[in-house]
Amino acid sequence: MTTPSTPSNGTAVLLPRLGLVTTTAMVVGGMIGSGVFRNPSAMAGFLHSPALLIGVWVVAGIVTLFGALTNAEVAGLIPITGGQYQYFRAMYGEFMAFLYGWALFVVIQSGSIASITFVFSEYLNTLVPLWNLDDATVQSFAVSLPFGTIYPLQSIGIKLVTVAAVGLLTLINAYGVREGGRVQVVFTVAKVAAIVALVALAIVGPAGSVSNLTQPSTLGVPAGSALMLALAMAMNKALWSYDGWNNLTYVSGEVRDPQRTVPRSLVLGTLICIGVYVAINIAYLLILPIDALASSTAVARDAAYMMMGPLGATFVSLAVMVSTIGTSNGTILASSRVYYAMAKERMFFRVAERINERHHTPTVSLAMQFIWTSVLVFSGTFDMLTDMLIFVSWGFYALGAAGMFILRRKMPDAPRPYRTWGYPIVPIVFILFAMVFLGYTVVSDFTNYYAGTVPVVNSVWGLILLATGIPFYVYFSKKKSERDVEVG
Repeated sequence: MTTPSTPSNGTAVLLPRLGLVTTTAMVVGGMIGSGVFRNPSAMAGFLHSPALLIGVWVVAGIVTLFGALTNAEVAGLIPITGGQYQYFRAMYGEFMAFLYGWALFVVIQSGSIASITFVFSEYLNTLVPLWNLDDATVQSFAVSLPFGTIYPLQSIGIKLVTVAAVGLLTLINAYGVREGGRVQVVFTVAKVAAIVALVALAIVGPAGSVSNLTQPSTLGVPAGSALMLALAMAMNKALWSYDGWNNLTYVSGEVRDPQRTVPRSLVLGTLICIGVYVAINIAYLLILPIDALASSTAVARDAAYMMMGPLGATFVSLAVMVSTIGTSNGTILASSRVYYAMAKERMFFRVAERINERHHTPTVSLAMQFIWTSVLVFSGTFDMLTDMLIFVSWGFYALGAAGMFILRRKMPDAPRPYRTWGYPIVPIVFILFAMVFLGYTVVSDFTNYYAGTVPVVNSVWGLILLATGIPFYVYFSKKKSERDVEVG
């Protein structure tokens, strides 16, 4: 006799065990990670204006909400494990779906896990100094590449802790999706509570000043083309902080009543994050004038120190560590399901489709993700990884939004539990924004590279990693065709 978790052929499968609370926590936890604790200082340095800083966070949030509203319709239409990968198969066919799945593996999701957990280790380093090497040793092991140079031994202690943390989270998620989901709920509640506490202290405490919200930088606010470039660079950082909103779709096959639960979680989770991000940036500005914010290397920690002294700094360091490790956990859980889904379609390495018969988790896919993430950790820094992955991500976000129009034409009578609010304006605005953002990102990348302010042209290297998927697509397609002929 077979059980609901075991089909008639006796093989193990993924089980629908996730409800609305857990899935909303996955959306919130997937977005609130490291960016809001690290990026506001860089954004302040670009913009030199409190109003522009808050405005960028609001605009980025609205655009993200438009993306979630658009994606929610497709999620309800195609509620299966693999998420956006499966959506691209229905929209554009095998090649584009494969490129998207490959991009997730080589840069988008593995890069997210690496960069988010890197910040966890950076904040641990503020509490317990980690091992480091001298500059001469770091430079001697530099690797020169076209359009950039990488330093594998830079911040070696932070990188080793990062790999260890990713490994531990991978083991937890290999133990079971319910266990991974519970960890996600706990971390999400803890991080939101810590942010609420920080915001409350900034508002009611004596250290804050409302005048900081209107006082621009002494350096002056950029204008003209310089302002457009500054807005593009700041938007890149804000969008990275909102990234991860679509992670939930990758585990749709493990969600109870996915046609309704997934769209609701996407919209609810995104709205929560917009409120949280705007509130905490206002809190930062109440405590730190725009110039102090721009010069801070750990903005949340510095703001807490001004409010509560060393105890506050320690509290925030622990809060950031909880936040980042929770986000990494959710990304690890969700992303591994895409490679599992690809392998089942014979469009990825076959071993990735193996399910642990006891825990019903894709353990091999999780292990492969961990190995490649570790490679990325040693290849770059937080900024390099995030700028590279956000560029590739938004190219696919634009294609995904355009694909909703394709599905409405190809599948007009298919049941849609949710239809995009504001159609067709909302998805069109999202697509246009994505195209403009991508163009300005390329310009800013080359401008900064030739100015010597960054070691790598991140958009180019994101595309190079994406292009490595083309020969693999040819290989997997050939193997799949040979198998189909044998079966036929």
